[in-house]
This record gives sequence, structure tokens and C-alpha cells, in this order.
Amino acid sequence: MTIEAGTLDIRQLSKQYTVKGEPLPVLQKIDLTVQPGEFVSIVGSSGCGKSTLLRLVVGLEADYQGELLLDGARIAGTSLDRGIVFQEHRLFPWLNVEQNIALGLINAELPESEKRRSIAEHIALVGLKGFETAYPHQLSGGMSQRVAIARALVNRPRVLLLDEPFGALDALTRSHLQQELVRIWAAEGITAILVTHDVEEAVFLGDRVVVMEPRPGRIRRIVPVDLARPRDRASLAFARIKDDVLQEFGGEAPRRISPAFSDKPPRGGLLASGLRFAI
Repeated sequence: MTIEAGTLDIRQLSKQYTVKGEPLPVLQKIDLTVQPGEFVSIVGSSGCGKSTLLRLVVGLEADYQGELLLDGARIAGTSLDRGIVFQEHRLFPWLNVEQNIALGLINAELPESEKRRSIAEHIALVGLKGFETAYPHQLSGGMSQRVAIARALVNRPRVLLLDEPFGALDALTRSHLQQELVRIWAAEGITAILVTHDVEEAVFLGDRVVVMEPRPGRIRRIVPVDLARPRDRASLAFARIKDDVLQEFGGEAPRRISPAFSDKPPRGGLLASGLRFAI
């Protein structure tokens, strides 16, 4: 049977750590298939193993039970087939935008001319044309995350993993970048998995929302998001799905549920010290 590129199969996945000589279960019997080109959001309260699951999929950890398969082949270590974006952009401050994105191609067996073309295409894709020679300290937090997304995509991986990529941004910037991420995902046609504490973000971005429960992390429920794109956060249908997901948490809601305002200044935003460009 032919498996379409970008198919991720997670079968009976369990993971535990050892703390003070005692086993600490983190994930327990996770079963999930992500179809090619699908956008899956994973939401859950702190300690449910969401980020650990992403680390296993990207290949940063190999000690687990069960199966992790990409296109039918077992995942073993990191690979250019899987790109990841973290909450912190992790750009090198001494490299400019173009050079930071080029790091995503450092192990790619491509001619230099093709690498340069791919870098230019992805700078345009994330809306940063004209900022090729800007350094991280000259960028807003939102622009820095765009660079991180471009770096993860420049090698054209089969799966894009996103570990709370907008968690450190202010509400307005986060909302704008969520819309941009949908545009980029649609343009690339890539399989995407997002980990988030933000239920509204999960519903806005995902084709399905995987709700996890903690200690050890298990899938409680998978909620389909049968809404046309672009999605209207103010619509009754959107609110119903969001409320449906929230009900799964009972008294233990996720840490962040899309606040309209924040009582903290934007981290790395437009008002931060130093030279900043507009988002």
C-alpha cells in the first residue's frame, strides 16, 4: 500500500522518565494519525506531555515504547523531514535574517544557487522581503518568529511542528501571526502539528483539536473543527466548538485562554527597547 508523503502515525506511544530512581510516566498509549496536509492542534493543561510528544516526533528523544512512523518508516533521530518552531525564536543574534534562515539548509545537498533561491522564496513567503540583512535585535518578536518559521520550512520538510510558537507574544501580534500561519500552511501544503495552551488558537488553526489529560498524558478526546477558512472567531459556530473543547477541562482549564488584553508589556514587541520594525 502506498502511503502519501506527510502521513504521521503514532501508535500506542508511551514515555516515562526516571526521577530519584522511580519511574515517572509522562505519556501513556497515545494513538493518533495525522493525514498529509492536515493541521492538528494539541491542547492541554501544563504537565500533560504535549511538548514531550513533539520532542519525540522531531526525534530529540528516542527512549519510548510504541511506534512513531512518518510515511510508514520509523522515526529515528532528527531529520530534515521534520521542521520545528519553538516558543522562543532561537535566532543567532550575530546572523541576519537571510543567514539565520540559511541554517535550515546547512545539511541540504543542494547547489548554492538553489539554496539562495529557496531562502529568497521563504523570506517572501513569511512577508519579510526587504528585511534580508536585518539582525534579530532590529526585529519585533512577531518578525523574529516569522524568521523561525521560514527557517523551519526552507528545507521543505514533510511535517512542521510548532511548540507554542506565539506564546511569548502580545495578544494582537499573536492573532495576526495566527492568520499568517494559516496562509503559509495553505501555501506550503504541509502537515502541521501545533502544541498550545490556548484553546481559541487551537480551534482557529486546527482541522482537529486533540484534548489531552495529564499525569500521565493521554488523549481524552479529539474534536473535529468543521469550519470553513478563513475562520470567524466571533461566529456562533466557532464559539460552540471552543466551548466544547473547554468543557473537557472541567475545573482545570489551560493556562491561557486567549485574553483580549494583557497586564504585562509585550515581550519583544514594538515598545521594547532598541530599534524595532513594524510587524
